[in-house]
Amino acid sequence: MRILQVGKFYPIRGGVEKVMWDLTLGLAERGISCDMLCAVLPKDGVDEEHQSLIVETKEAMELSLGPYGRVIGVRAITKKAGTMLSPAMIVWLRNHAKEYDIIHIHHPDPMAAVALRFSGYQGRVFLHWHSDILRQKFLLAFYKPLQNWLIRRAERIIGTTPVYIRESPYLTRVQEKATYVPIGIQPVIYTPWDAEEVRARYPGRKIVFALGRLVPYKGFGTLIEAAQRLDPEYLVLIGGMGPLMDELKQQIVTLGVQDRVQMLGFIPVPDLPALFGACDVYVMSSNQKTEAFGIVQIEAMSCGKPVVATRIPHSGVSWVNKDGTSGLNVPPDDPKNLAFAIKRICDNEETYQKFATGAMERYEELFTSRQMIDKIINVYENKD
Repeated sequence: MRILQVGKFYPIRGGVEKVMWDLTLGLAERGISCDMLCAVLPKDGVDEEHQSLIVETKEAMELSLGPYGRVIGVRAITKKAGTMLSPAMIVWLRNHAKEYDIIHIHHPDPMAAVALRFSGYQGRVFLHWHSDILRQKFLLAFYKPLQNWLIRRAERIIGTTPVYIRESPYLTRVQEKATYVPIGIQPVIYTPWDAEEVRARYPGRKIVFALGRLVPYKGFGTLIEAAQRLDPEYLVLIGGMGPLMDELKQQIVTLGVQDRVQMLGFIPVPDLPALFGACDVYVMSSNQKTEAFGIVQIEAMSCGKPVVATRIPHSGVSWVNKDGTSGLNVPPDDPKNLAFAIKRICDNEETYQKFATGAMERYEELFTSRQMIDKIINVYENKD
């Protein structure tokens, strides 16, 4: 098989791009030829660790992933509503589509759909349905006919959880060709001394960790409200940057929880494992279906950390965190129940160990990188 993953952009920053990257790399490591086509803004540059591997051609920037894989970055003009505008993607795909046995489109990404539509490609198409288009209603009004074409064109539609596939209003009539492959990751590895170094900064505290872009659907305001209901021994650490930073900092002051909540700002990737290792519980307080899966939950689980997540209607978040096994799920925007769940997990050692063990077991059962690659190959080979 020669496979092309198409969608989103480089450098890798969001969940969709991370899944594309991991699929490309994982398949290439198994000797299956797999490339990743994405759009690149010149101002975004190249990640430092990849600079020596980049080759510039007339058509694109190419990043080698070994003998069986590469990332192909074509130039984008601009980025609007989370979508790259890249005529170069259309040109590249039209010139090279026939080289591939499978084109695997990652949705939502209108640019990828446009490029496929005008490529003239007649081969097998797989559609990875990461989420519905929810916020860009204006964009969806124009994109919906193309989205419908893409759904019809795809041989199989792949979700990340059974919940999202089953309950998406756009997939109701195509359930017979829909399946799901849970996102899988390499485990987050931390050293005990790095975790202890973090804990030493907060002696005697039970650490509640949360991480994400500071935007409304992440529900961090609810987590800050929940901190009012936690005992002083608890400390909530929120990592990430975004437009709500000043508002959330003001909320902390207004509620008088400066001793129980700290905003950490941007956390470099190498520093994240120590924070996962140091925390007692991870909280995902998101409140909208925009949060379709929550990869960070499985990162925490891979460290044996219990999770408190939210039961967002029609989202897969609460499926990922199995209530009563890997942690607890609570209603979104409910600080009272959020605080209660945190305390229920952490206030009893026997209960805590049950959830910690359950979190690790659920990660190993469903969310390893090896399992994701195994399952995606089965889908390609019609063995699922």
